[in-house]
Amino acid sequence: MWRLRVIHATGYAYKSPVTASFNEARLTPRSDSRQNVVLNRVETTPATRSYRYIDYWGTAVTAFDLHAPHTELEVTSSSVVETDKGEMPAQRVGWDELAGDAMRDRFDELLVPTRYTPSSKKLQQVAQRITKDYAPQEAVVAAASWVHTELDYVTGTTGVHSSGLDALHEGKGVCQDFAHLTLILLRSMGIPSRYVSGYLHPQRRAEVGNTIEGQSHAWVQAWTGGWWDYDPTNDNEINEQYVTVAAGRDYSDVTPLKGIYSGEGSTDLEVVVEITRLN
Repeated sequence: MWRLRVIHATGYAYKSPVTASFNEARLTPRSDSRQNVVLNRVETTPATRSYRYIDYWGTAVTAFDLHAPHTELEVTSSSVVETDKGEMPAQRVGWDELAGDAMRDRFDELLVPTRYTPSSKKLQQVAQRITKDYAPQEAVVAAASWVHTELDYVTGTTGVHSSGLDALHEGKGVCQDFAHLTLILLRSMGIPSRYVSGYLHPQRRAEVGNTIEGQSHAWVQAWTGGWWDYDPTNDNEINEQYVTVAAGRDYSDVTPLKGIYSGEGSTDLEVVVEITRLN
């Protein structure tokens, strides 16, 4: 088990004073069977009124608003999280069970296309080939491995609004694109699947106490008798290096920060993530 400290700071600079802003932050890691949140706080500068709630997908949301004129806004999430390796579900289901009406009704929202994960005849053909050769659990790995070979990890070629098909067309993308493209394949097979956001410590042999530049990261969860995680960007199961924050149908359900403001002009954005192994 690892204990990690994660500092995620986001700074907005407005071209002209903003008279009011309303925001939601999904920056609080979740406690589950693989990880335990020791502490978390979300703070803003200037100070704001805030409250927390749990959204439809089980993610902790910090909502806050500011009604005084301001030209800058900084949001900082500080967390200490204990993490462990992921575990495979003890129960395994087959293709016939996944195709049943009861399963379709239960997981309908996690099987249908979205704007980020649209349907594709080409990917349906790839999915059909995979289902012929693998059981559902092994098919998840096969799908992620296919995506890993089809996409090169290159920043700047896609944006936050790009779909998995956009990345496939370019042949390159970032972790968001790897996850979305994998979801298209899994849902084409009838495997319920979720988009996961969080953090990744980039060093497997991390030095205790050494603070380094961390990464916001994205991967997938699949249901094949139980939920389990797989990272198509690195083509591996997740381990202690991963901190889970949010899960949903796609990126739109887990956006770290979103909101509206009253004022003119555009904004400059700066994001810094620092991560430290504590044990």
